[in-house]
Amino acid sequence: MTKFGRLLLGFIFGLMLLPAGQAADTREYVLGAGDIIRITVFQNPDLTVETRVTESGTITYPLIGAVSVGGLTLPAAEKMVADKLREGGFVLKPQVNVLLLQIRGTQVAVLGQVNRPGRYPIEIANTRVSDMLATAGGMAVSGADIVTLVGTRNGEPFRVEIDVPALFLQPDGVKNDIPVQGGDVLYVHRAPVFYIYGEVNRPGAYRLERGMTVMQGLAQGGGVTLRGTDRRMRLHRRDASGGVETLDPEMTMLLQSDDVIYVRESLF
Repeated sequence: MTKFGRLLLGFIFGLMLLPAGQAADTREYVLGAGDIIRITVFQNPDLTVETRVTESGTITYPLIGAVSVGGLTLPAAEKMVADKLREGGFVLKPQVNVLLLQIRGTQVAVLGQVNRPGRYPIEIANTRVSDMLATAGGMAVSGADIVTLVGTRNGEPFRVEIDVPALFLQPDGVKNDIPVQGGDVLYVHRAPVFYIYGEVNRPGAYRLERGMTVMQGLAQGGGVTLRGTDRRMRLHRRDASGGVETLDPEMTMLLQSDDVIYVRESLF
């Protein structure tokens, strides 16, 4: 799917979630620090200005001075500039246009096991975690199912872990697809793995799927060779203190991250 297609899909999905009468307002882009805009006033070419929104969310405009546009949509910024020009008596009926030239202020970093890690702008308001993951090309094959979101909310540090498959597989999972904000960081860790060696056909490291049992782990390793036996298996597991314990596993035992299965050679 193209980038435009993802944005259009996200826009339609957002409309379905928002109350009637509020969709148009909440989906418009909100100006932030670092954005570069061009302001023009109809029949007043001397008032055409290209400027950058400062870290405090303000711009400096001829005749009216500092204008706080941070957090405003483009129509709201146009109205604010027009009101100040009219109230100051500089232009009788100002027709102001604000054009967004470069998006810099509202970026989200997507890091870790994704296909295209990097910094991406929030191009529409109410952009959610799933939208940013899609922009970054989705999770890589080596990526875990959990994405960690780190940022600030109301001036306080904010951190949450989001189960991405659950967003779509659980009836109420979509409520956890929370909106992102400028400065947020999304991080996808590597997927958990387990190891299998000894008398198996394909020894090595494998992705640990949810609810995977020892029997399923053996299947991943291609099964036991003709020389091996599943009756003398050993499972090495790291405990909370960092030590390694050796277990005699049942076939239905659930595997954990970094477990090591050893299949011994048959004595007969």
